[in-house]
Amino acid sequence: MSQITTHVLDTTRGMPAQNLPITLFAQTPDGWQELATGVTNRDGRIAGLLADDVVLAAGVYRMHFATRPYFISNNEQGFYPYVDIVFELDDSGSHYHIPLLLTAFGYSTYRGS
Repeated sequence: MSQITTHVLDTTRGMPAQNLPITLFAQTPDGWQELATGVTNRDGRIAGLLADDVVLAAGVYRMHFATRPYFISNNEQGFYPYVDIVFELDDSGSHYHIPLLLTAFGYSTYRGS
């Protein structure tokens, strides 16, 4: 299993958010470096955002959810054109799950398992 996984649920529709673009970045001294990108599947997940053998170093990371294209594809006017979740990894090599609960006018996240 990848060290970082995500799951996006559209709580307005009560179903997974399909076709939502996501990009993972690492913070560097020079700014943000793109590490991976993908689009959510029918279950609101991205299979293999990172290869299973990739272990990220301790540091600050950002997951960018491009919500505008998702809302447009669902004929919905969203208030948030994107959601950035910034989080910090330790050096344990643990698995981190970054879920997003999304509506057109709000969102919530937590550290999942």
